[in-house]
Amino acid sequence: MMKSNVNEKMMPIQVHNKKLKPRDDINHNNNNVKKSRFLITVNVLGSAGPIRFLVNGNDLVASVIDTALKTFAREGRLPVLGFDVDKFLLYCANEGSDALSPSEQIGSCGGRNFLLCKKHLQSQMTEGRAKTVAEKGSGWKAWLNKSFTFKITTLCH
Repeated sequence: MMKSNVNEKMMPIQVHNKKLKPRDDINHNNNNVKKSRFLITVNVLGSAGPIRFLVNGNDLVASVIDTALKTFAREGRLPVLGFDVDKFLLYCANEGSDALSPSEQIGSCGGRNFLLCKKHLQSQMTEGRAKTVAEKGSGWKAWLNKSFTFKITTLCH
């Protein structure tokens, strides 16, 4: 058995008089289309723990929300959220308090930690309901005013 020199081990392999290139030097045809994949962590409000998955930097926020909802459901997590992307907002944990736009690319915010929240849907009050509430008075202030008015009128008579 012949011992090989360290320099001989470092030399490129010759195959049919062509040098093989190391894996890092392989030149791909789509070099301009470089996809940056990274791992993100999405905390879902009301859930016990975060979910993690890989995304491309050019993926839209709407598709990330969709993937998060599907992953959440596939793992059988609670609370049950549904699959409607339009009912959710995605916040970058490192950014300010503004939600990310669904048409924005996920890589544009520079963060890797996100918070998924359900949108607060305000109940729309009809004119008839608003008039009834205004006439009737509701809440503890209306009750308190009625109570004092009743006691004052009964004491004066």
